[in-house]
Amino acid sequence: MTTTPRPTDAELAILRVLWEHGPSTVREVHTAMSGTRTVAYTTTLKVLQVMTAKGLTVREERGPQHIYRARHGEQQMQRRLVRDLVDRAFGGSTSQFVLQALASRKTSAEELDEIRRLLDSYGKEEE
Repeated sequence: MTTTPRPTDAELAILRVLWEHGPSTVREVHTAMSGTRTVAYTTTLKVLQVMTAKGLTVREERGPQHIYRARHGEQQMQRRLVRDLVDRAFGGSTSQFVLQALASRKTSAEELDEIRRLLDSYGKEEE
């Protein structure tokens, strides 16, 4: 089974646009990213071409336009990246990952409440 490679930071920025806006042309991706990154249109095009070759995006031809979409959903990619990070940086220890994630930056009361609800629901699933 072939695994999808880890996206670079630039590729993740493009994936975020595709997840938020759905299938898009190069121009639409470039325009959406113009507020956060300063890159040439040709750079956006080249990164999308590389992403397609790597299996991160799919390109469809609709008349003269090429439409790009993310091959994998946002949650699926996030889970894959987290699994990879947990394995590489934390020796597979989910608890160490969570502890370090919570210690690395301020967590709002709302986020902590959501985490507690998730942990409670995981505990009930096992019963």
